[in-house]
Amino acid sequence: MDELFDLKKAIRTVQDFPKKGVLFYDITSILTNPKAFHYCLEKMRVLYAGAGFDAVAAVEARGFLFAAPFAFAENLPLILIRKKGKLPGKTLTKTFELEYGSDEIQVHKDDVNPESKVLLIDDLVATGGTVGAAAALLTGAGAREIEIFSVVGLPFLDYESELGAYTVTTLVNFHSE
Repeated sequence: MDELFDLKKAIRTVQDFPKKGVLFYDITSILTNPKAFHYCLEKMRVLYAGAGFDAVAAVEARGFLFAAPFAFAENLPLILIRKKGKLPGKTLTKTFELEYGSDEIQVHKDDVNPESKVLLIDDLVATGGTVGAAAALLTGAGAREIEIFSVVGLPFLDYESELGAYTVTTLVNFHSE
């Protein structure tokens, strides 16, 4: 793995998306760059070697892209956290606030083993609302310990105030828009 790889250069930023005044950090540019994508997955493998996770959980949809290959490589179950109405089984639901309203996510209750240690993965953590709701779902389903991983962190949006109870690891941080 190339320790000198500059992941920031691989992340495209888009001005005024999804609305005027917002700078969007687009991780799809990581996915179209095999070296960048490999770098992310390899860094995850090194970061969590021997961490003793029982499962990996992922937030819909971009979190799936990083969690699925990691879970496969580590031979761990993959728990999907989806938008309300997308899972057919018995689910737990969590409502949370977004910058522009609210949303609901769900997890299959039976997918989370009681007392499990879970690595929760998303592509980007900003205010911490979505991943915080996902962590609450996992805890509600019986997980005993949750760590959070995100490729991109936006600490200037103060996700730490929402996620202070969890260990949060990011590969790259942007400290302002």
